[in-house]
Amino acid sequence: MPHAHHDAHHDAHRHDRHAHGPSAAAGDRRVGAAIALNLILSLSQIAGGIVSGSIALIADAMHNLSDVLALVLAFAARRIARRAATPAMSFGYARAEVVAALVNYTTLVLVSVWLAGEAVVRLLDPPEVTGWVVVVLALLAFAVNGGTTLLTWRMARDSVNIRAAFLHNLTDAATSLAVALGGALILLFGWRYVDPLVTLGISAWILVHSLRAAGPVVRILMLGAPEGGDVAALSGRIADIPGVAGMHHLHWWQIDERRSSVEAHVVVAEGADAAEVTARVRHVLATEFGVAHATLQAETPAGTCAGPDCHGRPSAS
Repeated sequence: MPHAHHDAHHDAHRHDRHAHGPSAAAGDRRVGAAIALNLILSLSQIAGGIVSGSIALIADAMHNLSDVLALVLAFAARRIARRAATPAMSFGYARAEVVAALVNYTTLVLVSVWLAGEAVVRLLDPPEVTGWVVVVLALLAFAVNGGTTLLTWRMARDSVNIRAAFLHNLTDAATSLAVALGGALILLFGWRYVDPLVTLGISAWILVHSLRAAGPVVRILMLGAPEGGDVAALSGRIADIPGVAGMHHLHWWQIDERRSSVEAHVVVAEGADAAEVTARVRHVLATEFGVAHATLQAETPAGTCAGPDCHGRPSAS
């Protein structure tokens, strides 16, 4: 089936990218460097705000500290995710990264709403820009956030957790650049409405991208089928396997970002060997759909299970 071959190719490509990405230790060093850069920036802004008496600068420092917390959360989740499975956590701790991503995306949504509110206030009463110091500091913040974004960019392709932290810093980099450009335009031409209008645009951009990126995260936590996975195609392919007389109680869900699992009751045709049939099903699941973990219950046509998930539902329950 075309879909099955597409899934297998996609899964192989995904694992190939992961294999060629930075090692776990190298990734930890990158995230650690990103945390250090943002922390230095935040402390510098706090010191500058105290010396200059600028509340706005201290407020921006607090915002940058939220990026530090996002990166710390991402770093901690990476470490927790590598813990070995235990009897109490038989699938391991890989979902720690998914939970961290959801927390960071939720924070980004709140940040976008806060930015929109600030922009509306500034539209009603556009602020004065007191000097080029604001522009210079905004450019410094852009350089630091841009550096942090580059540190996490490659890792973000393979991890929903790091992708959320990456979006945090990309957002701040865009905001800092907008503040610098807006401040320069206000100082040069007196265009005081530039800053709030740009802020509204950034807020909308953050909101759209955060909600879009959060979708796959919620899908995993809600035990949904892998994104792009066709349950009907999987069910039909298994039904075509020699020795399979039917199937019900089919569930296909994601364990974490890289692993999926299938459980199903497979009705074995009369005269067929149950062990051979389930082995064929496992092989198809692994090679054509990228499912390495499958729990299959073999049944005979006369001895199918009872219950709402077993009768009248030949495909997915």
